[in-house]
Formats: sequence, structure tokens, C-alpha cells
Amino acid sequence: MPFFKKVISIIGLLVITLFSGIASAMTDSQYRLSSGDVIKISVFGEPDLSLESVRLNDAGAFSYPFLGEIRALNMTASELENELKRGLEGDFLVNPNVSVSILEYREFFITGEVRNAGGYPFQPGMTLRQAAAMAGGLTERASQRRMTIIRDGDTSRTPERATMDTSVNPGDIIQIDQGFF
Repeated sequence: MPFFKKVISIIGLLVITLFSGIASAMTDSQYRLSSGDVIKISVFGEPDLSLESVRLNDAGAFSYPFLGEIRALNMTASELENELKRGLEGDFLVNPNVSVSILEYREFFITGEVRNAGGYPFQPGMTLRQAAAMAGGLTERASQRRMTIIRDGDTSRTPERATMDTSVNPGDIIQIDQGFF
């Protein structure tokens, strides 16, 4: 019987790993680039045009050989691929094969009643529960009912009510308030 339990456990872990990879891929295709993201650019057969690790500056831009400054702010990885293909095609290459992947997402921030407030690297599929765990967990005084998130893209900076199962996005600011006895 113990062997059967081990096999079931291994199968369960494989299924979870598979679905988290699918969720990550779906997130990457919809993810909008911004300041602080780190990307990798590969141009097939052109090592001089391939960049291993490029951090987007405060304006969401980066410098690229022959094309100068490329503004990637609010683009998806595939939109940036198309932009680079258009720029390289013709004068520089006949039919460029460009690939853009996200190496690191910009940080989210968590403040208030957590053990180690600060900025932490985002991971696709993250919830507030996982964000709090990255920050060392909640303090003894933390409220599990008084939590808010200010979304990165929200220009009005309006706090939204949140629960431990609320999704966290890159650039979000999470506030965990103190609970009352």
C-alpha cells in the first residue's frame, strides 16, 4: 500500500507541475512589459543581435543594436518580437527569426503587518497568500480581513479589498492592516 501512495503522490506532483507551466505560458502571452522587467532576445543565426539579459529602464525601454532605443512599455513579448522583426527586416536581415522571453518579472510590494515588508519578485499565478509567505508571513497582529491591493495599472491608485486568495500582479502594492482584538 505505501508504494501505491507514493505513485499517486508522484502523479499528483506531475499534474500540478504541468498545469502551472500551462498557466505560466498563458500569463506570458498576455503579460504587458514595463519598467524593471528583464527579457531575453534571440535572433536565430545572429549572435550579435541576441541579448541574454536586458532590464527595461524607467520608461520601459532598452537600447538595441542598429535600431537604437526600443520602447517596450505595455507590449506583450510577441508584440515586441514583431516590432524587432519589422525593424531588422530589409536593411539588416532578409527574414529575421526573433524570439523574446521574459526572464524576470518586475517586483510587487507588500507593506504593513508582515515580517519583512518590501519588494519581491513576481511569479505567475501568485496569490496574496504566497506573497505574504515570501515576506516572512503575517505578524501576530495582522488582520486577515483588512487587506488591500493597489494595482500597478490603476492611475487613480484606489485600494481594492483583498483576501488571501486574491491574485497578485507585478508592480502591485499590497497593504496588510493591523487587526483589532
